[in-house]
Amino acid sequence: MKKNLFMAALSFGALGFVSCNDDDDSNTENGSDDKLELFTSSNTSGSIVYTNLKTATPTARFFTIGSTDSDGIYFDDDKNEVIVASRTNNRLEVYGNFRETLSGSATSLAMTASSTAGDFNNAREISVDGNRVVVVQDQNDANGLTNKLVVYQRTATGFVLEKSFTIPFKLWGIDIEDGNLYAVEDLSSRVAVFNNIFSKPTGNLSPDKKVAIEGLVRTHGINYEDNTMVLTDVGSATSDVDGGIVVIENFSSVFSSTTNGGTISLASQKRIYGPNSTLGNPVDVAFDDENNKIYIAERLNAGGRVLSFAYPTAAQSDATPLTARSEPGVTGVYLRD
Repeated sequence: MKKNLFMAALSFGALGFVSCNDDDDSNTENGSDDKLELFTSSNTSGSIVYTNLKTATPTARFFTIGSTDSDGIYFDDDKNEVIVASRTNNRLEVYGNFRETLSGSATSLAMTASSTAGDFNNAREISVDGNRVVVVQDQNDANGLTNKLVVYQRTATGFVLEKSFTIPFKLWGIDIEDGNLYAVEDLSSRVAVFNNIFSKPTGNLSPDKKVAIEGLVRTHGINYEDNTMVLTDVGSATSDVDGGIVVIENFSSVFSSTTNGGTISLASQKRIYGPNSTLGNPVDVAFDDENNKIYIAERLNAGGRVLSFAYPTAAQSDATPLTARSEPGVTGVYLRD
């Protein structure tokens, strides 16, 4: 989600990107607005990870939070806070005063606000539009096998539950563009859109349109940026070699010209698949449209890794990651630029 070298030999004790370019921007972690920052969440480590990609040698900083298992993550620069969807506590959690903490030597973040616990259970992803935060609930026994989108208003003191929608299929990644919410249908190759999502009445909600992506096995990550749709394919959940990245340019035109229930063909895609990519279960994605790089949360290989790739220029390639670092249990990735 948004809103990047042959793979570095990085052990768990040396957690950083090693850059193959000579980007030596002098801005500091607390410097100008010229920032390119990566935030990641984990469902095993109880930490979130921050990387300033503008430094000569980007290095990951781990911060302990009050949730062992978190999925979606977002950084609000105006409010100076990190928001995560906690699967440990079944609530949104806010960790404020982030840049002040970043400027020191602290290794943990203090929670400053949260939503009411129990509005959702088994969160998967979040997407933010202004003061609204949307959470995906994926079905499990504890929530009565109910798939939901839960909408909150971020207030000065916490969150107000605005509405929720019951969705007739399993969800994973979501992204909001111009008030339209794009969602992947888990266990399928399909992408759905809910137009003008915030104007919909609470209750049961079906998508306005759904299309399949040819050649894609199981969608998970989604990022819509600069009219380019980037999707991830986890393939078989137990295979660490069959994952991939799908890029669809001029997406608004491609999507609108595909009939409801139709398929976006391979001819409209650029794809990264193959053993050199080390993609097994790429569960989340962020696209840097200014620098043409793609960041991936790879959940299966080596227990979790953060990968980056050059933007694909061929219809199909087995690209080697530009960067790679170990990150146990990584599930969510958010790029702030």
